[in-house]
Amino acid sequence: MDRLYKTYGRLLAETDLGFTRYLYEKINWDNRLIVIKGAKGVGKTTMILQHILRTFEDKQKALYASLDHIWFANHSVLDLAEYHYTHGGTHLFLDEVHKYKGWQQEIKNIYDSYPQLHIVVTGSSMLKLDESLMGDLSRRHRQYILEGLSFREYLQLEQVAQLPVLSLETILNDHFMQASQMTSKVKVLQHFEKYLETGYYPFYRDEGDGFFDRLQQVIETIVTSEIPSVSNIEYDSVYKAKQLLAVLAESSPYTLNISGLCVTLQASRNNVLKLIDLMDKAALVRRLYAADKGMNMLSKPEKVLFYNTNLMHCLTQQVEDGTMRETYFASQLAVGHQLSMPNQGDLVVDGRWLFEVGGKNKGFKQIKGIEDGFVVSDGIDIGNGKKIPLWLFGLLY
Repeated sequence: MDRLYKTYGRLLAETDLGFTRYLYEKINWDNRLIVIKGAKGVGKTTMILQHILRTFEDKQKALYASLDHIWFANHSVLDLAEYHYTHGGTHLFLDEVHKYKGWQQEIKNIYDSYPQLHIVVTGSSMLKLDESLMGDLSRRHRQYILEGLSFREYLQLEQVAQLPVLSLETILNDHFMQASQMTSKVKVLQHFEKYLETGYYPFYRDEGDGFFDRLQQVIETIVTSEIPSVSNIEYDSVYKAKQLLAVLAESSPYTLNISGLCVTLQASRNNVLKLIDLMDKAALVRRLYAADKGMNMLSKPEKVLFYNTNLMHCLTQQVEDGTMRETYFASQLAVGHQLSMPNQGDLVVDGRWLFEVGGKNKGFKQIKGIEDGFVVSDGIDIGNGKKIPLWLFGLLY
């Protein structure tokens, strides 16, 4: 037990309070059971350690432990909860829970047996957490998802600028003044290019030139370990998942041709759709459906994008500009908004606003005459009328 407390104390001492992720203020920390999901490296651990530092005058009332710690090789989470509670603890923060077999049953038992104990669990395997939370815990917990850095957060983390969060309505109605004020102080475009390449995952600051090696390891773990662990797929399907990522990385915004993809991967329609579904849930790709069609594993999405632009840069040296722009736009809008595919244009947001995404010379031909239609342009720092700079949508969270 001493090892866990020593690790906990060391991590608290090393935690910086200077930068806090967007999700921190949105969490109701008073809930008895909180589940925080998010891809590996987006900052879940740092966020909960920051919460302990800011909230608890007596740090021993709380305890942080990662369930991949060697202590759990011959001890249980129940042992930990019992010790912590009987020694005056009130809050238990459990990290990487998906690495502990049977964690959901033990958490349920702790929740039921210690009604005064507050529990926060986090995990970086989106697939395993989704599967585990379908049982009894689904009625007990409050769930949050921590996405990667927004462009706004990236600028703050880099100490370039501390910009406000803007609502989508503010961007659409007041983008000229907002962008004018911000760009008078910050040359945003030079930072925007760096963000698109390496700025989505906070660990870019620690990895330096090794960033893509680290991100490749994350991808490899998801494809070769996490996907097979939650789905009855054969090893051959793991190889096909890698093929699929390679095809997507080298394509323009990928409007799905399922028949062609089945031929390329030498796989059945159901298996291809299943792989896309699993990679979507694992935050590797993002499916976009027509607004009037259902969203499930065996329904065909209209388009598939990467989950963020860093993944694209990791998987190919030839990043297609159109794909990159749409990927970035979708990654920023998807936090708090519903995205779907229109009959014309590139994206519909919340079933209302239509967007056409392109370069700085992009015109209104594709969305001509549509009242709630907008052009989103890369390569410009300030827009005009219904033409809005692409980077500005990075201030939505």
